[in-house]
Amino acid sequence: MGTFSQTTARRDQELRVGIGGFGAIGQAVAKRVDEGIPGLSLVAVSARDVAKAGRNMADFKQPVPVVTLGELAGLADVVVECAPAAVFAEVADPAVGAGRIFVPSSVGCLLSRMDLIDQAEKTGARIVIPTGALIALDTVRAAAEGAIRSVTMVTRKPPGGLAGAPYLIENNINIEGLSEALKVFDGTARGGAKGFPANLNVAAALSLAGIGPDETRLQIWADPGVTRNTHTIEVDADSARFTMTIENIPSEENPRTGKITPLSVIAALRGLVSTLKVGT
Repeated sequence: MGTFSQTTARRDQELRVGIGGFGAIGQAVAKRVDEGIPGLSLVAVSARDVAKAGRNMADFKQPVPVVTLGELAGLADVVVECAPAAVFAEVADPAVGAGRIFVPSSVGCLLSRMDLIDQAEKTGARIVIPTGALIALDTVRAAAEGAIRSVTMVTRKPPGGLAGAPYLIENNINIEGLSEALKVFDGTARGGAKGFPANLNVAAALSLAGIGPDETRLQIWADPGVTRNTHTIEVDADSARFTMTIENIPSEENPRTGKITPLSVIAALRGLVSTLKVGT
């Protein structure tokens, strides 16, 4: 009887996880939670193609129901958004409204939905932004406790990774057949996140950690000479001056994002329940 009670208590303390979006990122995150992260349990996923989602869960230890995006908040303590930016609100609004822990991968969408932060204060929700494809985000957050004078970010991606971005279409910028690097954007992190919603979640996260989306400067280059998504960040603060560069390997399923993105979401989830949490 004692053993049963202890086991029941541990299960009661587990955070139930729902995954909104079951593409490359969502599947990777769901599979890792299904494989076992102490303190977490997968309870539902959301996908447009229910039959395909079922097939993709064929090797899961415990397949879970496939529900609509809006239903996740009623089933899970933690709602992870891994969906296209166009349906961000369908995941975010119910999760924050229900007071859940909301983990967005489409961080750029938050820049136009800062009202969610005010809503979270009212409902008791938490918005936890994964580090994503950016290194030293903890250092930027620490520097922001003092005074940051400037933050700049230069992103270089293979042209195929930027194809179809709204900013390129609206400004008639052709990146096909490039023989050398072409600067396609020079502005603020807010403008970059809006114009390249599938590409620049890292810029949004950087801006939220530091001096904000309107003060963070951003350049984007379509560069046929690179094979990895490369981000170089320079920060000048009263506590430190630093430069950091990361080269992320693009995902085979979606070259607009890096392989490290789902791993970052998994690390963020693990940090919610870990006895030892490294980093701020």
